[in-house]
Amino acid sequence: MRPARALIDLDALRHNYHLARSRHGGRALAVVKANAYGHGAAQCARALAADADGFAVGFLEEALELRAAGIDQPILLLEGVFAPAELDEVVRHDLWIVVHHAEQLRIIDHARPALPLEVWLKMNSGMNRAGFLSHELRPAWQRLKDSGKVGGITLMTHFARADEPQVLATTEQLTAFDTATRELPGPRSLANSGAILGWPAAHRDWARPGILLYGADPMPDEPNGLRPVMTLESAVIAVREIPAGAPLGYGARFHAERATRAGLVALGYADGYPRSVPNGTPVAVDGLRTRLIGRVSMDLLTIDLTDLPDAGLGSRVELWGANIPVNRIAQAAKTISYELLCNVKRVRFEYSG
Repeated sequence: MRPARALIDLDALRHNYHLARSRHGGRALAVVKANAYGHGAAQCARALAADADGFAVGFLEEALELRAAGIDQPILLLEGVFAPAELDEVVRHDLWIVVHHAEQLRIIDHARPALPLEVWLKMNSGMNRAGFLSHELRPAWQRLKDSGKVGGITLMTHFARADEPQVLATTEQLTAFDTATRELPGPRSLANSGAILGWPAAHRDWARPGILLYGADPMPDEPNGLRPVMTLESAVIAVREIPAGAPLGYGARFHAERATRAGLVALGYADGYPRSVPNGTPVAVDGLRTRLIGRVSMDLLTIDLTDLPDAGLGSRVELWGANIPVNRIAQAAKTISYELLCNVKRVRFEYSG
């Protein structure tokens, strides 16, 4: 059996959820959209079911997957509904919906739901991606109240730069939200992962922890006590001696500076490890750091074993996890940890805890 696998530590997931809820106060929706950021939505939701106040997903199909897995806590559709027929499923499966644009108001106006809808009304406070502008928010809120089809309304917004504590954008968004909602009743939800950790002024009734649940710290320069949930690993499947000056891999991207003992690892970009990382990107072999050499290929990559004489065939190779933070690999690949985690595929997933 090919040794490439993703180890998912569900105890770490629960630890991170409790840390998020403790830092924020109030209640917290565990965000498990995009297959729980690549970790397995059903498995992660089941692991959190005894603790979580609810869950958030992207859209209806993701919510139905959780219901089919036995999850009975509240589930919020962050993108809301796309068509009138989806409201029947929303009611049937007791789901909550975000309303963030006028067409969704129109869908509710023309609907005849069997039960009142639970709505999260989203304001565009400055990210300019989704939500009602400040002058549109109260009319939208009033329209929902007057429809007679809505039970409760939670007011929400989303921050564009909460993971950058030195910039003013989050303060400006907070001010815009508070000004626009000052006279509107109901619970509030503002804090994503970055705001949970770095913006106490954004802590209201509901938090929405996402990436921090999985241990990828949105503020890696500040120790926050998060534990990595995924370890991506494989093993050395061959060892080769590379003479000094000889090239290695596609494009001869690496030339050995000295006689080099190279380990071939059964994992590549088809498994989700980024092709764009440079020579020298860290890996851990049996817990000891070394470096990637040569270009990452579809199924394989190569590492430097020269200074690890005890490493060889079968040695465990961690690409990210407890020894190699996924944020470090994302930085090397000039991307973000979200993308790396969501792209892991083709490897075995093994769950513990």
